[in-house]
Amino acid sequence: MHHVQNLIARIKKIKTLNSGQDMKYTSEIKNDALVLRLSGDLIGESDGTNILQVASDAIEQGIRNCIIDISELRYINSSGIGVLITILTKFRNKGGEVYLLNPSESVKKLLVITKLNSIFQVVKSESEVLK
Repeated sequence: MHHVQNLIARIKKIKTLNSGQDMKYTSEIKNDALVLRLSGDLIGESDGTNILQVASDAIEQGIRNCIIDISELRYINSSGIGVLITILTKFRNKGGEVYLLNPSESVKKLLVITKLNSIFQVVKSESEVLK
């Protein structure tokens, strides 16, 4: 019985360690817009905090638009949706806009179910935003 409890504890530890590593992101400023490229699973937690800090830093530098490339995002949970909404709120409060670029079919379905497709600007290419 003791071995089973140790095994369960180790599995929980591994899940905790891996949970923040499933998402990768890059950021750059391009034509006065913050471009975030997300891949993997957006499940909030430490990655969400990091992304929000990048967005806040860009806003402080006078950037008013944000393009979030979610074409490589496999999965997003409620915390991840919260991260996107927080970014949207930050930019709109400064008179800016957030554009979601090329969502995968599964993420697109989630945006429709949650009605977030009517709140976010969903675009197919960066060139639609960067003029």
